[in-house]
This record gives sequence, C-alpha cells and structure tokens, in this order.
Amino acid sequence: MIFYFSGTGNSLYVAKSIAKNIGDDYTSIASVINDSSEEYVYCLKENEAIGFVFPTYAWAAPKVVEAFLDKLKLKNYKDNYIYSVATCGENSGHLLKAFGNLINEKNMTLNSGFVVRMPNNYIVSSDIDNEKLIEEKLSKAKDYIEYIVENIKNRKSNVFESVNTFYDKPLTKIVSPLFNKFALNNTKKFYANNKCISCGLCEKICVSNTIKVNGKPKWGDKCTQCLACINWCPVKAIQYGKGTERRHRYTNKNIKSTELVIR
Repeated sequence: MIFYFSGTGNSLYVAKSIAKNIGDDYTSIASVINDSSEEYVYCLKENEAIGFVFPTYAWAAPKVVEAFLDKLKLKNYKDNYIYSVATCGENSGHLLKAFGNLINEKNMTLNSGFVVRMPNNYIVSSDIDNEKLIEEKLSKAKDYIEYIVENIKNRKSNVFESVNTFYDKPLTKIVSPLFNKFALNNTKKFYANNKCISCGLCEKICVSNTIKVNGKPKWGDKCTQCLACINWCPVKAIQYGKGTERRHRYTNKNIKSTELVIR
C-alpha cells in the first residue's frame, strides 16, 4: 500500500506511477485524516511494502502526514519494508532523517527514502517555474521514479537520497517549526475575486475541510498550505493576499482535479 498526500498533483503522480509499476494500491492520507475515527488500522499482507509519498513543506513532512502517522496502526507488522518518497521544488533539507525518526517513534524502521524534484507550486512565496524547467523536471522525475521502483522491488535498504544543501539541518529544525507556527491555519489572506463562478471545486478538494462555498468560497480556521484551492481554481479567482495576483498557477498535467476530490 502507498499512502500519499498531494495538493497540486505532484505527489499523487509519483504515488500512481510507483503503484502502477509495482502492482500496488494507493490511498489518500487526506481522506483518512478527515475521518472521525481516532485510529486507522491497516492489515498488512506477508512481505507487503508500505510507502509514504508526500510533498516537502518548509523542508519537512507536512503536519497532516505526521498526524496520519499518529493515527496509523499497521496490523501484522513484521519488519515489513517501509519507504518514503518526498517531492520538492528545490531541496529537501533534513526531511528524510526527520521522517525516519517519526517512523522510529512508531517502533518501525524506514528502510529507504527518496526525494523527487518536481515543478514549484508554492506561489505564496514565488512564481512557478517556467515551462522549460517544468518539462525538464517532469522528464527527469519520470526516469528517477523508475529507479525508485527498482529499489522497492528489490527491497533495497539503507538507500536515502535527498536533494541536499550544506545547511540542511537548520532548514528542517528551525525554519520548519516557524512555518508550522505562522503559516499553517493562517487563512485570513485567502479570498476569491469577482472571477469566481461558484463551481465548488475548492471545497471538494480542500484537504482541511475548511472551505465552504455559498456564492463565493469562505475559509475557516484550518489550513495545510497545500494551495490546492488556488492552483486548481479553473478561473484563477482565488488569491492569497496581493502576492499571488500576477503569478501563474501550476497543477500536474498528468492528474485530473477529480482525482483529488476529498468529499
């Protein structure tokens, strides 16, 4: 089984690609975490591999993924092969080490971890990549995913490949907590302008279940900063302050918005 979290489709594309090549299933972390149950129990088959695929948020795993790990109980776990694949626009910081520590806290072992560079989608801080760079990243990602698949099939352990910088640890240990404190659940800057057609897509794909559409969308007080609402809006009506007004939008061309519908 592959558990994935995705906002603009990059991580879903990776999860689907891996699942197709190893003959596995994949399920949405957002769908599970929005369930009212206190615990999510998954019964492992013999020698079944478990994968976690998610985007890099401020050089760490998204908080919603951490919440899912707290909720997850792997029944019949007997040192099953566990791997993680993170997507990122530029670099991943100390993410794999930090995520491995979270797995250890569940009395399990992260056997391998990979980071796939994908097109930038966090338009709150900067514009998306240009078309040439987008195509280049997607082409390289396709080849790298094939390499990841071979590692999974062969159950390769102690293979951890990040997109590194020399200041990885400070990024993950200092910047990530600041992002979680000041950016998460900050919905005050979201709004829809007069282009809004009240289609309701933003509500359907909101992983935090915080958007309600009655005319124009309204945001509650929860947010993962996945920016699915902004990037998937078919008329580019949704903004985050004034910084996104002139920026382009990005969604993975291999994914349809319907595949990200939570409710």
